[in-house]
Amino acid sequence: MSYPLIQGVVQQAGKIILGKERQIRLALACLLASGHLLIEDLPGVGKTTLAQVLAKLLGLNFHRIQFTSDMLPADIVGVSVYERESSTFKFHAGPIFSQLILADEVNRATPRTQSALLEAMEEHQVTTEGETRRLPEPFFVVATQNPSHLVGTFPLPESQLDRFLMRIELGYPDRDAERTLLQGADRRDMIAGLDACLAPGDLMDLQAMVKTVHAAAPLLDYIQALVEHSRRSPEYAAGLSPRAALALLHASRAWALIEGRDKVLPEDVQAVLPGVAGHRLRPVHDGVRASSLDKAHGLISAVPIP
Repeated sequence: MSYPLIQGVVQQAGKIILGKERQIRLALACLLASGHLLIEDLPGVGKTTLAQVLAKLLGLNFHRIQFTSDMLPADIVGVSVYERESSTFKFHAGPIFSQLILADEVNRATPRTQSALLEAMEEHQVTTEGETRRLPEPFFVVATQNPSHLVGTFPLPESQLDRFLMRIELGYPDRDAERTLLQGADRRDMIAGLDACLAPGDLMDLQAMVKTVHAAAPLLDYIQALVEHSRRSPEYAAGLSPRAALALLHASRAWALIEGRDKVLPEDVQAVLPGVAGHRLRPVHDGVRASSLDKAHGLISAVPIP
């Protein structure tokens, strides 16, 4: 059952996001692994469109939050308002109470507002005014951000970056894809015409299937070797954490499921490594701006497959 459903999502998304099948698969693997996704790239390359397409195809309740420099945490979580008729305070839920949150241009908000997402992303709950409220299941944050060198951005702290299972970049389309984009219909109209590929409950079933994908002992040895090399390497200020190792395993299982297999291969680990490790590895020299692919290729070339 799983493979046709997943392939349907990939194929339909590929009709909107042209020439980016690998990025679509990575984004889908992230969500199937129950992780949050960060999309970083220049304005106008399709970051927001990809998030909207995934929400529509996966049949999720969706809410977009446009982050700005004057946004407050209460604008995300919600606030209690005094009602004169009942002489009580009533909580008005914020947009965070949706299954898929698009945190658009998240690094335009101040660190205080960015931190409002931390508890939601980690615990799937929010605490406001002394009361803890559960978020719907499944719950995902798909955040977009502009590169940190652009005007009006506040870099995400490392503690929050680590909450994102993956970070991906879309990049410019190739010439053929861009020509099709120029000659084709408006993407917003195409998204409005999309039908969900998954029925309610299908996504959670697929997430449960991801956990059953087999990872043999040598495969776990390979993941540990990659993580240990990142910790010993003099190129990085700090290596990959145990959370990153778990993220790499979960994402590899999801990638294997997308490929139609019930066991993880080393190639699956290598496929998701740039997305999992790229935003977690910081070069020792701040002036060095290595891409996620460069960091991943450095680890892959340095660590042999068992």
